[in-house]
Amino acid sequence: MEPRCEPCSTSRRVLTKEAEGTGRAESSTSTPRARKSLRDLLSGLSAAEREAFLDGLSPNALSALPWLFEHWALAGHQLPPAGDWTTWVILGGRGAGKTRAGAEWIRARVEGARPADPGECERVALVAETLDQARDVMVFGESGILNCSPPDRRPEWQATRRRLVWPNGAEARIFSASDPESLRGPQFDCAWSDELAKWPKGQATWDMLQFGLRLGLRPRQLVTTTPRNNALLRALLDDAETVSTHAPTEANRMHLARSFLETVTRRYAGGRLGRQELDGVMPNDAEGALWTWPMLEAARVPRPLELSRVVVAVDPPVSAGEEADECGIIVAGVAQGGAPKDWIGEVIFDGSLKGATPTTWAARAVELYHRFRADRLIAEVNQGGDLVATVVRQIDPLVSYRGVRASRGKAARAEPVAALYEQGRILHRGAFPALEDQMRAMSAAGFTGRGSPDRVDALVWAMTELMIDPAEGWRNPRVRRL
Repeated sequence: MEPRCEPCSTSRRVLTKEAEGTGRAESSTSTPRARKSLRDLLSGLSAAEREAFLDGLSPNALSALPWLFEHWALAGHQLPPAGDWTTWVILGGRGAGKTRAGAEWIRARVEGARPADPGECERVALVAETLDQARDVMVFGESGILNCSPPDRRPEWQATRRRLVWPNGAEARIFSASDPESLRGPQFDCAWSDELAKWPKGQATWDMLQFGLRLGLRPRQLVTTTPRNNALLRALLDDAETVSTHAPTEANRMHLARSFLETVTRRYAGGRLGRQELDGVMPNDAEGALWTWPMLEAARVPRPLELSRVVVAVDPPVSAGEEADECGIIVAGVAQGGAPKDWIGEVIFDGSLKGATPTTWAARAVELYHRFRADRLIAEVNQGGDLVATVVRQIDPLVSYRGVRASRGKAARAEPVAALYEQGRILHRGAFPALEDQMRAMSAAGFTGRGSPDRVDALVWAMTELMIDPAEGWRNPRVRRL
C-alpha cells in the first residue's frame, strides 16, 4: 500500500533508483564494498519483493532511509577509511561524487543521535578557492551540505556571518584560499577543503588552516579535489598521517547524464586532461623525465600511418603469478621513406599482460604478430635465454623471431628513443595510459615508478629494431678522400 505522505513517495523513488542503479555503479572504484549495504540488498530483490519490503516500513523509517548515506555511498571512495589518520584526501574525476562525500562527512561529524544532541565536532572550517565557491558548492550546491541534510537536522545559513548553524549549536564557517589571513585566529575541530589543487595561495592557506585545527581530542580534515600536479598536493599525499581514496568519473555514472559521459570520454579519454579530469589521476612527470606530458600529447596521430614494417616486441617477466612483474608487449611500426632521418615510427597497440605464464604471454605475442601482420617478433632474452625462443616456437614455429640481449641499463637504452619523440618522429595510434605512465616515470637516473618498466622496455626494443639499429650506418657516414 502506497504511503500517503509526500516524503514517503519521494523516498520510494530515491530508493528504487539507488537499488536499480547498483549494477551500474562502483565497478571502477578503487576498493570493493566490504559489507552488504541496504542498496546491495534491495538490488538483489525483484521489483515486487522490493515494493513488499518498502510497504512493510513505517512512514518514519521510509522517510529516513534516503538520508542514511552509509547505505548509498560508493564505498571505494566516499566512506572514510579505517585507521588513525589526520587527513583524508579524496582524489576523483569530475562528477565522481567528491562533494557529496565531503558534505556527508561533515554531517557525520557534527550531528548527534537526535537533532539537538551534540556530535563529535562543533567548529568546522569550510575552505574553497573563493567565498562564492565555498557557498555555492559546499553549502548550497546540489551535493552540498544543505541539500544533503534531512529537514529536522538542516543547518541555518547566516549570510552576514558566512556560517552554517545546526540545531545542536555546531557551526561551520566558510573561508577563501585567496585570503589565508582570514584563517588566522579562528580555531576548529574539523575542516573540509575543496579543490585544494587549484587554490591560488595554496601553501599559505593550508598552513594557516593547520594552526587553527586544534580543538577536540582528535581534529581531522577532509580534502576533496581533482588532482593537479602541484607541490602542496604531492606533499600532502606523501604525509604519513594522510590516507587517500580515489575514483574516476565513471564510478558515479548512475548519477550522471549518459550524454555527458559519452561526450567527455570520446573527447578527452587517455590524454593529459582526461587522465586528470576523468580518471582523477595525478598527472606528474618524474624529475628529469625522458618523456613528458607535452611530448606525449604531441605524439597523438590523427590517423594511422602507411607503415613499411611492423614488429611485436616482448619484455618477458622473470616469474609468473599475481606478484610478478608485467610482461611488456608492444606492437609498433615505421613508415620508411628516403633516409632514416625521415622515417616516422608509430606505437600501434599495447598488449601487455600481468601475472602471465610463459605460455600465456607467448600466445598473446604470437596472436598480435598475426593480427597486425608483423614482420618480426622480438624478445629480450637476458633472463630466459633460449627458453624464450622455445616457448614462442611451441606456439608457432613459423614466426619470424629474434632474441635481443641488453648490454646497457634501461635508461641508457631508452634515451635514444626519447630523443626521437622530442624530434616528433614517433607517434601514438591513440592513448596508452599504462604505457605512458611508465614513460613519464622514466628519467636519465632510472625508473621512478613502481615495479619494473616492462611496457617501456618493450617499446624501446621495438623502436630500436625499427629505427635505431637501421640508422647506424647513417650516423657515421664514410668520408671520401679527394
